[in-house]
Amino acid sequence: MSERRFDHASFRTVICDEPRPGVARITLNRPAQMNAYTFEMTQELMAAIAAYRDDDRLRALILTGAGTRAFCTGGDLSGEGSEHARKVAGEILGSGREMRDGMQAVVRALVRLDKPSLAVVRGYAVAGGLALALACDFRFAGKSARLGDTSHKAGLLPDEGGAWLFPRAMGLDKALKMSLMSEIYPADKAMALGLVTEVYEDDALDAAALAFAEALTTKAPLSVRLTKMMMARASEATLEASFEAAQVAVMITNPSADAREGVAAFRDKRPPVFTGR
Repeated sequence: MSERRFDHASFRTVICDEPRPGVARITLNRPAQMNAYTFEMTQELMAAIAAYRDDDRLRALILTGAGTRAFCTGGDLSGEGSEHARKVAGEILGSGREMRDGMQAVVRALVRLDKPSLAVVRGYAVAGGLALALACDFRFAGKSARLGDTSHKAGLLPDEGGAWLFPRAMGLDKALKMSLMSEIYPADKAMALGLVTEVYEDDALDAAALAFAEALTTKAPLSVRLTKMMMARASEATLEASFEAAQVAVMITNPSADAREGVAAFRDKRPPVFTGR
């Protein structure tokens, strides 16, 4: 087991906790600012995601926002928490470096994460906040959720990962329309467009998310990780390359103790107990 633990009491802009055994939760904690991100928040998110990735006790991640008004409304444009932005403003390529080392790094870490992640959305998830939610594997939204891209309202771009994630979720034409027209959709329409996995009443959302995360913790960790990797790579690869990756993956899973346990449990008509070995 890794020595890194999912415990960061010193964070200022995110909260890390474990609401159930095997389930990690990261909460964006700037509710007064509708959880708009700062460079400090992106660095704390990176550390928290890495801790989840490397802590073998944890098998599912919930990412959510504090309060009821927003999951995340993108980058903080108020000037609050912008010390780092001011620092790089005078540098050649400073804005690009800030984006690369900030929210782009967070989105990349989530997309490439080899454990499951679930975004739980109340209120607004717009611009970079929508990219952050789409970087997770699943998105559970409350009826109060409002999802879309407002970047162009401020003359900005879907540069946190939206230009890659939005078309993959909803198709190029719908993604362009959403971004260029600064559209925001209620939860049910967002699900119909492919932006949301499930929609629940707000007061049932946390229980549904926790139940789903707990169910993920009962799955065989090796096969979960490799299935995620295979599907992610398959969307960017040829059929033959996808088959070859699968051949390598089964050489890891098929001889594993979890695979033997899974087959034995099936034959014995009992629930399997997976250990990640």
